[in-house]
Amino acid sequence: MRDKSSRWLSGPYLIWMIGFILIPLLVIVYYGLIDENGSFTLANVAAVLRKEHLKALWLSIWLAALSTVICLVIAYPLGLILRSLKIGKGSFIAFIFILPMWMNFLLRTLAWQTLLERRGVINAMLHAMHLPEQHIINTPAAIVFGMVYNYLPFMILPIYNTLTKIKDNTIHAAEDLGATYLQTLWHVVIPMSLPGIVSGITMVFVPALTTFVVSDLLGGGKILLIGNVIEQEFMRTADWNLGSGLSLVLMCFVIISMIILNHFDDAANNERSMF
Repeated sequence: MRDKSSRWLSGPYLIWMIGFILIPLLVIVYYGLIDENGSFTLANVAAVLRKEHLKALWLSIWLAALSTVICLVIAYPLGLILRSLKIGKGSFIAFIFILPMWMNFLLRTLAWQTLLERRGVINAMLHAMHLPEQHIINTPAAIVFGMVYNYLPFMILPIYNTLTKIKDNTIHAAEDLGATYLQTLWHVVIPMSLPGIVSGITMVFVPALTTFVVSDLLGGGKILLIGNVIEQEFMRTADWNLGSGLSLVLMCFVIISMIILNHFDDAANNERSMF
C-alpha cells in the first residue's frame, strides 16, 4: 500500500519531465532532422562542419574548459581553507559564497560589464592611480571573467561539501605514518574528494559550454560561441531546422563530457570506499 502511494507521489514529477524535458527534446530532434519541406535530412547536423560554426564550437569548448580549470584552481584551495577553519555550512562565510547564487544571473553579468567597460569602475581606478587602462571588455578574457564569477559557487560548494566529510582521523593517520602535508594532500585528501571535484567540473563545464548570455553581454556580440549561433538561428533568422541541428551536436558534446566525468566519478567513489 505504501509503495503504491509513493508511486502516485512521483506523478507530478513525471508530468513535469514529460512536459518540460521530453517533449521539447523531441521537438528539437524533429526539427533538427528535417528540412524546410519536412523531408528527412542530416544537413542541419552536418552544418556544424562549416568554418564559422566549427570555429564557434571549438572556441566554446576552449573557453568553457579554461573557465572550469580556473574555477577548480580557485575553489579547491578555498575549500581546504574553509575546512581547516572548521567553517560550518550555516556560517556567515559560507553564506557569502552562496549569496551571489541568489542574485539574477543577468544582473551579475551586467555588473561585470560595468566593471570591465572602457570607462568602467576598474579603468577609473587605474586612471586614478596613473596606471595604464585595460581594454578587457568585448574580448575572450571578459567572457572568461564572467563565466568564472557566475559559476565559481557551483565549484566551491560540492568540493567543500566533500572535504568536510573527510574525517580528521584519516588525515592524522597519514601524518602518523610519516607523510608530509603535500603527500597527504595528494594521496589521501584529493582522491577522497574526487567526487566533489567531478561534480563541480560537471556543474561548471556544462553551463559554460552552452552559455550565450555571458558572451553576448561581455563579448559585445563580436565573439560568437556555439550558444550564440544557436540563439541567432532561433531568434533572428527563425531557422529552427538549422538551430535544432546545431543543438543536437552540442547536446552530443554535453552527453559525452558527462559520460567521461561519470566514469571518473565512479572510479573516485570506488577508491573512496577503500579508505
